[in-house]
Amino acid sequence: MMLDLDNQAQSILTCFDKEKEETKSKYRVRLNASIDVARFLLKEGMPFRGHDESETSARRGNFLDLLKWYAAKNEDVKQVVLENAQQNDIMICPSIQKDIVSSCAKEIVRAIVEDLNGDYFGILVDESKDVSHKEQMALVLRYVNKEGKLIERFLSVVHVKDTSARSLKDAIYSLLLEHNLSSSQIRGQGYDGASNMQGEINGLKTLIMKDSPSAYCTHCFAHQLQLTLVAVVKKHHERREMLRDDQAEKLKELRVLGDVHTESGLNQELGLQRAGNTHWSSHFKTKCEGSNYQERSLAKSLVDDIRSYEFVYTLHLMLKVLAITHDLNMALQRKDQDIVSAMNHVGFTKRQLQSMRESKWDSLVKDVSSFCVKHDIVIPEMDKNYALGKSKHKISSVKYSHHLRVEVFNIVIDLQLAELNNRFDEVNTDLLLGMASLSPDNSFANYDKEMIMKLATHYRDEFSVSMLEDLSFELDNYIDYVRELSLILPVPAATVERAFSSMKYIKNDLRSRIGDEFLNDCLVCYIENEIFESVPNEAIIDRFQKMAVRRVQLTKAFSSQHTTLVTSLISFSGML
Repeated sequence: MMLDLDNQAQSILTCFDKEKEETKSKYRVRLNASIDVARFLLKEGMPFRGHDESETSARRGNFLDLLKWYAAKNEDVKQVVLENAQQNDIMICPSIQKDIVSSCAKEIVRAIVEDLNGDYFGILVDESKDVSHKEQMALVLRYVNKEGKLIERFLSVVHVKDTSARSLKDAIYSLLLEHNLSSSQIRGQGYDGASNMQGEINGLKTLIMKDSPSAYCTHCFAHQLQLTLVAVVKKHHERREMLRDDQAEKLKELRVLGDVHTESGLNQELGLQRAGNTHWSSHFKTKCEGSNYQERSLAKSLVDDIRSYEFVYTLHLMLKVLAITHDLNMALQRKDQDIVSAMNHVGFTKRQLQSMRESKWDSLVKDVSSFCVKHDIVIPEMDKNYALGKSKHKISSVKYSHHLRVEVFNIVIDLQLAELNNRFDEVNTDLLLGMASLSPDNSFANYDKEMIMKLATHYRDEFSVSMLEDLSFELDNYIDYVRELSLILPVPAATVERAFSSMKYIKNDLRSRIGDEFLNDCLVCYIENEIFESVPNEAIIDRFQKMAVRRVQLTKAFSSQHTTLVTSLISFSGML
């Protein structure tokens, strides 16, 4: 017996190690397969579970069905998964699936935080109700990474019991702390303009600025642009009523002819696309297209049957105005947009509107007249007095040309310019001008040392009094630093809006009971798929193993612990 114990090839330790390594190898293949399946489902935003996951079920759910298909294509996987796995370690139960998803999400967030590298960042925040009517708050980080590239990354979505400014602030700080991020590093805030966020006294931005005075807030530029359009429309609500009345009359005629139907949801009063207050592009699309064939046909019929020259004139005018602001709207929604470029876009749009006011009226009249000739619409004589409304007895003292140019054309454009000036004056002027002076366009043509000095005074936590005194002499050393701060200040809130669009896709009517934590993990993986692709399975496996005590441990610490135990048993046997 002592000879057998001296034979290392037949020792208990060697046999145990061989069996243990074989078990580990099978476990690793099985875990890798489960991670691969989870990756696919997370990338596509697909559900994991099935209604009937029993072995006799024809459809056991996406996770099990895909794992079965994967095993059929790979013999090594087939030998260690499902019915070929150890019955106490099949690795397919819901808790295992959730742990794998959680590991994936945490590795993605870890990569984001590492990319941030402890530097300053801005936050984009919004809240919305999910399909189960829970209030969810989404948080996006905006920062400049190690390579100097402007980045926006979705960090998390969290359920909040109420949307008061205080509750939202606590939720934000809790999320930042969870990921080892300090609120003192916030250098920009971006919201959509809801009252509980924008309020000067108790608003979220005010609460955060009390803790971080340099965390300047900007109202989403794309939302502000839409609000300028809404403000102009509200001041001319009678034109909206005119369109609505004409649409109702035309719809009545088409119903009599049998050309349209009136089923639920079809051809209602708002049959044309509704232009929402902050629904990007909705206004331009309302004028240019419908969402389906019937709406486009109805819109075309309305245009073909319009009898009023002034109505046609107004539509052409608004179409030209919306076309100019549409380009600005698209530019403001870009994820990599910085506030300097955004203000340049705003300025360009203002100049386009001013140019239109000064020199484009004749071309507008020409276009309208051409349209009216084509559609047999009566063109009024411009040198005659303007008739008020449809009554021929109410004649104004002004000429028709004066009315169209001064009282309509000029007024609409002036209102639009005034709203743009008001809406985009939210951030301190010195702050914006200082950032604009850092623009590299035309070899830093806008560079202005005095404006940069004023800009630096707004960031008192970054520039001490002594630093400000030396700044005028060493300004070139600070240019890159200040430029980073200007990039961090948010411009659009589109990334947060897209997060909620993804949430509606992940948590839908069929998945309305999905838990908050699992929802967040799925969203992180779905939205930040680019980072997810770069996360290796080994990192996910390592995090998965550390989350709980597993039946098979792959860590070296656990292996050495068992080796010590077996060595002790052998020594004890020798003593006997």
